Amino acid sequence: MSKVISNKSNLQVLYEDNHIIVVNKRAGDIVQGDKTGDKPLSDVVKEYIKDKYNKPGNVYLGVVHRLDRPTTGLVIFAKTSKVLPRLNKLFLSKDIKKTYWAIVKNKPLKTEDSLINWLKKNPKNNKSTAYIKEVKDSKKAILHYKILKKLDNYYLLEINLETGRHHQIRSQLSNIGCPIKGDLKYGFDRSNKDASIHLHARHIEFIHPVKKEPITISTPLPKDAIWDACFP
Repeated sequence: MSKVISNKSNLQVLYEDNHIIVVNKRAGDIVQGDKTGDKPLSDVVKEYIKDKYNKPGNVYLGVVHRLDRPTTGLVIFAKTSKVLPRLNKLFLSKDIKKTYWAIVKNKPLKTEDSLINWLKKNPKNNKSTAYIKEVKDSKKAILHYKILKKLDNYYLLEINLETGRHHQIRSQLSNIGCPIKGDLKYGFDRSNKDASIHLHARHIEFIHPVKKEPITISTPLPKDAIWDACFP
């Protein structure tokens, strides 16, 4: 993965209030610090908050969920320790609707379908394998997809997640012969130049855990020829 250093000058904030901040993650950014030592998106958001509100001392920011490093799209952070467990509860209870868009190599057998698998993660190669039946240490994974558009050489799919497993979309689509463009780990034949994959967290809907108002957020697509071809 090519190294991308985020900074607050190029941070794209999609939504912000006193409790929550939602940003558009670029390919290559990591949401939370890891063994690479690369600067995580969470630190960039903290710097943004510190500067914008002239906050002294350390800034609190809770990581609610993650996106894979080569994936793009919206990420939610909690701005207070009070709201973090409430957001966590929304995710655990499946009260957040998450919609992804993916560009895949082959046409799925059905125009729309639900995929149910049992995923088992291998920590050695950081990869999940999809099985049709439950195996030891596997977790049930459910997603729903539909074809949005046929491109010259690819297909644009819309995916709604019912569960949130490790590499779930990547693994389940690969399992039906539809690897995501650029995703070498899950069977695509070549990488994208920027080491991204064409998987984008596009849309999210939930009831605000404090304001109790419906929140609907969509994020712009990355700028490249393939995404541009989806909506010329």
